[in-house]
Amino acid sequence: MKIISFINLKGGVGKSISAINFAYTLTARHGARVLLIDNDEQGNTSRFFDAQDHNPISIADVLLAREPYGPFALSRAIQPTDYERLFVLPADNSLLEANLQIMTDKERPQQTRLINALRALADAGEKDYTYDYIIIDNAPNLNMSTLNAIVASDDILIPVKIDKFAFDGLQRLRETVEDARRIKKAPIRIAGVFITMFQKNAANYAGLDYLKGYTGLRLFDTVIRRSYKVDESTYQGEPLLVYSRGSAAAKDYAALVDEYLTGAGKGA
Repeated sequence: MKIISFINLKGGVGKSISAINFAYTLTARHGARVLLIDNDEQGNTSRFFDAQDHNPISIADVLLAREPYGPFALSRAIQPTDYERLFVLPADNSLLEANLQIMTDKERPQQTRLINALRALADAGEKDYTYDYIIIDNAPNLNMSTLNAIVASDDILIPVKIDKFAFDGLQRLRETVEDARRIKKAPIRIAGVFITMFQKNAANYAGLDYLKGYTGLRLFDTVIRRSYKVDESTYQGEPLLVYSRGSAAAKDYAALVDEYLTGAGKGA
């Protein structure tokens, strides 16, 4: 089981749509069994799969659960989607209150709750809760739930949309990952940065050149091209490979997954 977090401290970079399409591509093209965790109080990933209306239990309950590390809450919160081998753990605005409660709870560890819940569920050996990959879609800030996700992760993927503020927070994120490694006492790899909403213009090419020279971070060769099909797919609630298999963005996400899988040894 490999746990991959999609994180950028800047919003509007296509983080949720990237996590959704990365997860679906793993199932559809690589036959993987995938759990997609929505770890953002906005709940965009949950709404995409219509997951908020069917079960009142969410990631907030997992992080706050009083039974040992919340594996029972986790197993109850996971929902199937309309797509084979793809499951979702939803989020909603109750995650805001959960973050505050975690910060004030001095009796239990604060930053290892998610990884302990995931480990406990895996150790239970239940076939229904065994996954090849867990993909975590995180909020664009370093709250307690995001820190829990970083500690739980094996790999970090950073989507970047090139604009004036595109690279703000990259160093802060690197420092946070280093802190998380010490808490976890195990490797956490920044697997790389990939460009979203790419357009063939001077600004985007300048941003690519900057990232190529950014010390210590791998830049994926694959870029996700801007496509109106992405917006349409969100309204339809379908991954790009379902909604528009031939679109530029669908092909790019498939290529990104391939590049990630074949370059598993790279990264910081």
